Amino acid sequence: MHRLSASFVLGYHGCTDTVAERLVRGDAFERSENRFDWLGSGIYFWESNPRRGLEFAKEQIGRRDESSSPAVVGAVIDLGFCLDLTTVSGVQQVQRGYDFLVSAAKAAEAELPQNKGSADLLQRYLDCAVINTVHRLRDDSGEQSFDSVKGVFAEGEPAYENAGFPSKTHIQICVRNHDCIKGVFRVPDGQLKT
Repeated sequence: MHRLSASFVLGYHGCTDTVAERLVRGDAFERSENRFDWLGSGIYFWESNPRRGLEFAKEQIGRRDESSSPAVVGAVIDLGFCLDLTTVSGVQQVQRGYDFLVSAAKAAEAELPQNKGSADLLQRYLDCAVINTVHRLRDDSGEQSFDSVKGVFAEGEPAYENAGFPSKTHIQICVRNHDCIKGVFRVPDGQLKT
């Protein structure tokens, strides 16, 4: 929710080899609109983490389409006006969104969506609803729309015995404004090897 840091980052998008070819040629990224997306609706990237992007692509292809090969493309992203969940002001925005969602659910006598999954809560139904509510509230009140959302996620098994951080911890970026993607590039093979 600020411009206190450099706004250009390198993001990495896990996908199939066919999609990667189209993106490098200049085709537009498709927005994710799943009800369980961690940071709401938008285009997802792993910040400064091409190998995690490739791991994600492998996981997804294994579940959906074994005829494709996993791939990752890099992108230069201007975060623009960012809902940054690593800052106090960003977290306060989502707390207000949550409070509004709770009030709306009570008034409608409806249940709130719940995050689901293992300890990692991989299906973020509640978080997605809260963040999308923040966007709707800003739009409805005529406030500036967020171009992107950024958050840190602790995911995976402990990196080693008694570790204080999980093995798949990462920073995720959700781009809402396609104009923030300034360029797309192939990731050199050396950046994808262990």
